[in-house]
Amino acid sequence: MNEVLNNILTRRSVRNFKDEQIKDEELELILEAGIYAPSGKNEQSWQFTVVQGHDKIEKLAKVVREALGRDEGYNFYAPPTLIMLSNDIDNSNGLADCSCALENIFLMANSLGIGSCWINQLKTLCNEESVRAVLDEFGIPKNHVVWGMASIGYPAVKPEAKPRKNGVVKFVK
Repeated sequence: MNEVLNNILTRRSVRNFKDEQIKDEELELILEAGIYAPSGKNEQSWQFTVVQGHDKIEKLAKVVREALGRDEGYNFYAPPTLIMLSNDIDNSNGLADCSCALENIFLMANSLGIGSCWINQLKTLCNEESVRAVLDEFGIPKNHVVWGMASIGYPAVKPEAKPRKNGVVKFVK
């Protein structure tokens, strides 16, 4: 089977991580894959903010949890690493650019045996006072929206593949 297609077919959303931090060399490869994603007009105006350490990730999870009215279990699946992708709020391609970069991140992580999960709750919460205070602390520009995050870590459990829907491809010839 084609190596790229095999990587796509075997990628899963992992929601249960080991406590072990991923290796710096692996993180560098994951970030490089993200940085090489396409971006509208090749602006590359995104920022990749890497957060490591349970206390820092939990600090962000707590304010997001409170803003959303979620229970104590809401914690981005407690990953050892969280990669936050943000872009200028005035960039009409910001969401698409960050989404492309996230997919590259997920695929590279999978190719390294590292699990990942897309977290997207921040996009509507960046201007909540308590959330913004943490984003400021993490160095995310005030004019940026966090369009998505990647929870990253070694999987404690590898989920099974979910069935795909039929009839989603239409040909016009």
